[in-house]
Amino acid sequence: MLEDTGERIIPKEMKPENGLLLEHLARYTFALPYVKGRVLDIAAGTGYGAQMTAKKKKKEISEIVGVDVDPETIRYAKQHYYHPLLTFQTADALDPDMEEELGTFDTILSFETIEHVPDDQVFLQNILNLLRPGGTLVLSTPFGQGRGKPSRSPFHYHQITEEEFRDLFQDYPATSFYYQRGVTIEPKREGLHYPLGVAVCQNVDKQDDADILQAFVQHSAGGPEYVIKSRDNVLQTVDRDTFLAAVHKLETKGT
Repeated sequence: MLEDTGERIIPKEMKPENGLLLEHLARYTFALPYVKGRVLDIAAGTGYGAQMTAKKKKKEISEIVGVDVDPETIRYAKQHYYHPLLTFQTADALDPDMEEELGTFDTILSFETIEHVPDDQVFLQNILNLLRPGGTLVLSTPFGQGRGKPSRSPFHYHQITEEEFRDLFQDYPATSFYYQRGVTIEPKREGLHYPLGVAVCQNVDKQDDADILQAFVQHSAGGPEYVIKSRDNVLQTVDRDTFLAAVHKLETKGT
C-alpha cells in the first residue's frame, strides 16, 4: 500500500466528497480546455489526474506522459490508472536532461509542484525547454510567506507570495492568472482571499507572427474560466455568466 504522507492524493483511499480531493480534481478540470497534442503531467502523483485527462481529451491528444520523482508512486500509478494513451515514468523536474529523455510537449500540467523544488528558476527553465512553440503550460501553487521563508508544510521548500507568483512567467509573452478558493477557480475578484494561484502560459516563438498569441488570448477570454461543484459533487467548467449566476444563487440562499 502506498504511504499516505498527507501530501499525496490517493482517491481510492478517500471519500468522493473529500474537500482536498475535489480541489485537486478542480485544477485538472479547469485545465481541460487547454489540453491538446502531446501532454506532460509533472508530479503526476498517483496518476488519477493524468488518467482523467486522457479519458476526457482522448480525441484531442496523442499521448500523455505522467512523471514523478518517487518510483513507488509511479509503480502505484501504473497499477491503478491505466489508459492506452497514458504512460508513467520516474523523472526529476530539475534534471537538465529531461528534454533529451522525454522530448517536447504541446501541453504541460504542473499542479502543486514548484513549492517542492529548491530552485524554482531551474524548474521553470526546464519546463520552457520542454514546451513546444505555441504550447501551453498550466501551473498552480499555494501562496505563502514568500521565497526562502518557512512554510507550514515540511514537504515545501517555500510558498511564494502572489506577487512572486506573477513574476515567475516573464519569459512567456501571454500569461493569464486565475485564483482558487475551494473548488472555485476564477479571475481575481477584489475583497476575496485566495490561497492558491493558477497560471496559464503560452510559449510563443519570437520568430513567429502574432497569430498564435492572438488565438491563445481569444481562447482564454472566451473559453471556460470557472470551475463549480454541483450538488452531487460533480466538477464542471462553466462560462462567466453561469458562474456568477451560481454565486448569486448561493449568496441569496444565505440571506
